[in-house]
Amino acid sequence: MPGCAQGRGRLVFEGFYKVRFQLGDAVGRSVMHAGNGKMLGGNSAFAHIGTYEKTDDGVDIVIKTVRHNPDPNYRAMAGTDDATLLAKGRADGDLYRFKGELKELPGVPFQSVMTPITEDEVPIAGGVGEGGIADGLYSIHLRMLDGVDGGLTGVMLLNHGRILGGDASFYYLGSYTAANGRWKGQILNQEHTPAKDDPIFGGHEVGIGFSGSYDAEQAVLEATALAGKRSLRLTAALKLMHRA
Repeated sequence: MPGCAQGRGRLVFEGFYKVRFQLGDAVGRSVMHAGNGKMLGGNSAFAHIGTYEKTDDGVDIVIKTVRHNPDPNYRAMAGTDDATLLAKGRADGDLYRFKGELKELPGVPFQSVMTPITEDEVPIAGGVGEGGIADGLYSIHLRMLDGVDGGLTGVMLLNHGRILGGDASFYYLGSYTAANGRWKGQILNQEHTPAKDDPIFGGHEVGIGFSGSYDAEQAVLEATALAGKRSLRLTAALKLMHRA
């Protein structure tokens, strides 16, 4: 079950998190889901795909970055789009703190803080029928319609009727139904870090209802979003980056 739960005297690592990370003096943010030994997440330009192993004193992780947004304004912190993180983490209350380094930049310190998005925020999964959309981590590129300038890029994890995703400023929670090449669902877009430069989604909880189509490697959707008092139409393209 996605969502981080705290038992008596024991913290469960599996769950959905917002992440703040730092490489040397550079700071970035993302979202991340941990479950079944896999870590899948990302932000506005990069997908983060990796594995974790629990140890006696914490968690060891190996995570690779894969660019999904070609916009050169989003620069790779490591100086290369393909980088591999090796890090060790420990629980700190409800948080997990990691320290390590990138294979490509030995000696440059990496650290991150993973903060859980609580389980009671995660929606009930929808139903997935015959020929349902593939579970996995997708890139999502969203653009506004009707002459409205704006959009978002990020990642979205589809998992048995449940949506978990986000980018450097927002996280997405939702559910969907899918069968025979068609899908529909609902998403709630919320800030995990203030998005002061986003005039459409910043400062709002944005409800989105969508429908669309899919095949084995990609999906498209059209949607209506309610941002404050504004009703907006949008479209989005999803591309499968890693099967769950």
